[in-house]
Amino acid sequence: MKQSNSLFFIAVLLSLVSCAKMEEKRYMPVNKNAMPEVVQLLDFLYSIQGKYTLTGIHNFASDINRYDQVVDSLTGKTPVIWGSDFSFNALGENQCDFRHCGPLNLTVPGNRTVPCEVLNLSTTQQRQLIVDAAIKKYHEGRIITLMWHCCWPTNGDDCNGDDIWRWADNLPSQEEWDELTTDGTELNNLWKKQMDGIAVYLKQLQAAGVPVLWRPFHEMNGVWFWWCNKPGENGFKKLWISMYNYLTDYHKLNNLLWVWNTNAPRNNPGDEAGPYADYYPGSDYVDVLAADVYHADWKQSHHDELVALGKGKIISLGEVGALPSTEVYENQPQWSWFMPWGYFILNSDNVKIAKDIYNHPRSVNLDMIDFSDQTYKLKK
Repeated sequence: MKQSNSLFFIAVLLSLVSCAKMEEKRYMPVNKNAMPEVVQLLDFLYSIQGKYTLTGIHNFASDINRYDQVVDSLTGKTPVIWGSDFSFNALGENQCDFRHCGPLNLTVPGNRTVPCEVLNLSTTQQRQLIVDAAIKKYHEGRIITLMWHCCWPTNGDDCNGDDIWRWADNLPSQEEWDELTTDGTELNNLWKKQMDGIAVYLKQLQAAGVPVLWRPFHEMNGVWFWWCNKPGENGFKKLWISMYNYLTDYHKLNNLLWVWNTNAPRNNPGDEAGPYADYYPGSDYVDVLAADVYHADWKQSHHDELVALGKGKIISLGEVGALPSTEVYENQPQWSWFMPWGYFILNSDNVKIAKDIYNHPRSVNLDMIDFSDQTYKLKK
């Protein structure tokens, strides 16, 4: 009996030590030259990992504060995470069909009081609005996340939305993909020219000392964007690594935390999303593993499989349509932040639950952040 008790206590002790080691495991940014603000932000994310979840909201360039204001009106809170999109200009007769993703030249989606209209601001002006807002929000203690709906490289920043939303029957051929991801080809050079244009704005943020949760080419395991549905070593992984090397080594962008943002896997015919692992470029090129959850598809496996793939790295909800129920929220504690996609916060179910989720004991809003010395920490 005594021996059994001793073995039991040893097993408990080893379990506690193992858990403590897991909690203490923190990764440095994958970019070894990351500026101190980036290192500190990532360290902050690890300090709350599994304990708290940061709240967020996406805003569009054409109405840069609108959904901040909506969240405040619904919950009485200001989210910590502020998101926006470098986006594109929608061309063609069906421009307004793509209003939902916030093209730079269209009025903001979800604002039902404003008809879909073409704006007179240029791409440069709109992207500058995003950068100026991001700098301001950062100094208020917000954490900035940026993304990029990107036209096929031959079209630069101006395209019919169907050029981005290709769907499974119109995705690039393997020959086109190989040209895109091969240094020095015409298509590869056009893609780099697009990245040069985005780097201009990321460098402004770097000069202002603003760290960015950078999540380009999201939902790559789906079948809807041109960069989707290319699994394996010569697929999306190669594109991601090329982008990482170009922005990090050539453009010397050291203010980015690299957020690899998948879609939650699903088997919907014609709207599938493949397994996370088939598109993962590896831990040397990813700081945060994220998933987008739409259609209220809150499977526990979406959370657990991303945790397993990350091996201790931060995971997050890059975009959500429906907010999780409080039960789901409590059963999936490793999400380090969530961010509703702009106007989705106005969906009837979200309106009902928003106050409960944003005011949940595990949620961190801006009023809980101490940013007095330009570092992120929780108020005591």
